Amino acid sequence: MKSELPAGPGTPDELYSRLFSNMVMQYASMAFMFMGKSPHPETGETIKDLDAAQMFISQLEMLQVKTKHNLTPQEESILKQSLMTMRLAFVESIEPEEQAPPVAAQTSPAAKASPAPPAPPSPSTSSSPDTVPPAASEPAPTPAEEDERKKFVKKY
Repeated sequence: MKSELPAGPGTPDELYSRLFSNMVMQYASMAFMFMGKSPHPETGETIKDLDAAQMFISQLEMLQVKTKHNLTPQEESILKQSLMTMRLAFVESIEPEEQAPPVAAQTSPAAKASPAPPAPPSPSTSSSPDTVPPAASEPAPTPAEEDERKKFVKKY
């Protein structure tokens, strides 16, 4: 039996291409909704169900593998771009949950304003008699200088 295609301009291949693109966009929309990136269309509420979002991403990944070398360049592009965007959004959705605020961020503003006392020199370092320890020759860094130095610290 031959299935009936919806009426519309174009050949059956063009129609299937539009349907494929529409399906990819629907899966992407559902994944974004479950990541909390877009509101639920009926309720307007934000939902965060990362397991459901991962399921939609995995289904599109499976579709990409199963249709390899069987899609038009436009279909491949839509699928590839959608997956890339969804993966990045998924990582962004996970990161805030994994990162706990540092202990220093939970202290009072007054404690943040006063610089920490300099660390005492370690006993393993030897200095010659005519050199001055760095703490005595340079003033203590201001909070702004400390923030400037912290900019380039790697966080894992």
